[in-house]
Amino acid sequence: MHDLKIKEWATVRETSIEIAQAIFEIAKDDEIKAQQIWDEGCDDVLPLAFSKTDADILYWGDETIERKNV
Repeated sequence: MHDLKIKEWATVRETSIEIAQAIFEIAKDDEIKAQQIWDEGCDDVLPLAFSKTDADILYWGDETIERKNV
């Protein structure tokens, strides 16, 4: 999926772009599967998302995730 589309997807869901990128990478750019992962979670998302940034905190909707807890 195009980066701009992923950014829009992340913004609508108030989710960090790194988490959205990781979700789409795991979903192989399938938006339906990405939504399912966002709704249900996936153990692989957070380590992958934190590998894309130096940030210590990311957001998955209204949930705050700290790097030290991953």
